[in-house]
Amino acid sequence: MREISLTAPPLPYYLESGYSVYQAGDTHPDRTGLGMYDLVFITKGTLYLGEEERAWTLTEGHYALLLPDKYHYAVRPCEAECRFYWLHFQTVTPYRFKEDKLPSRNEFALPQTGEITLPQQGEVPDPAGLEQLWSRLQELAVTAKSVSFWEEQVVFADILRMLESGNRPEVRTKVHLLAEQIEAFLKRHYSEDISNESLSRVFHFHPNYLGRCMKQVYGCTPLAYLHAYRIEQSKLLLLKTQGSMERIAEQVGFHHAAYFSNCFRAAMGLSPLAYRKQFTRGGTVPPS
Repeated sequence: MREISLTAPPLPYYLESGYSVYQAGDTHPDRTGLGMYDLVFITKGTLYLGEEERAWTLTEGHYALLLPDKYHYAVRPCEAECRFYWLHFQTVTPYRFKEDKLPSRNEFALPQTGEITLPQQGEVPDPAGLEQLWSRLQELAVTAKSVSFWEEQVVFADILRMLESGNRPEVRTKVHLLAEQIEAFLKRHYSEDISNESLSRVFHFHPNYLGRCMKQVYGCTPLAYLHAYRIEQSKLLLLKTQGSMERIAEQVGFHHAAYFSNCFRAAMGLSPLAYRKQFTRGGTVPPS
């Protein structure tokens, strides 16, 4: 099953929604380069829908997410009455397919928060609950925008959360849970000395298994994640404190200022001092 990953934040932005009824012989319109995502959820009948080389037979309780830059078309007309909700939304950052090649170790950068991962097509775990949310969007569509704006975004976020594969118990495997536990541990203890061996003692698994779990969920090893997280924390300290390089290096777990400076330059393309200076009034950034 193909999964679509959307970077968050910023969260996807709700635009509009509606409810359509097709009779026998009706077809979904063919479109290309729509420029926004089109999410459809079937409540009755069958809709035959395609995107590029993919074709779906969407029956009651199923949904599909059509991508903004692809060609969408009717595979064939409806054979009987078909009812479905539709919803348009946009994102600031581009989507990626979950199976796309992950960054190499040298290219890895810590995600600021994470991703929303949606199977592009599938069965809804709670059709009645989803229909209730979509019905609420329909009610809000005919109220004053000054009143409805914020609630529309909240309801839309609830729809995505319901579909998001990471929230489904059958998808949240032991691998996911262990990777999340490792991530939480690294964030709590990033200033301490951490090694593969110490992680193995904490989680009672071989370092290779811990590495495989992290790579599957986060695309990097535990120590690569730790390294990137330390860099992110050092950026905050450079901006929010006047601490020396020695002090910041110690606080984030690098211990040696020279090593910290080299790691920071490799990750950011400029030294810690230059990074700090570019955000000060009248600051100029020296060449790297």
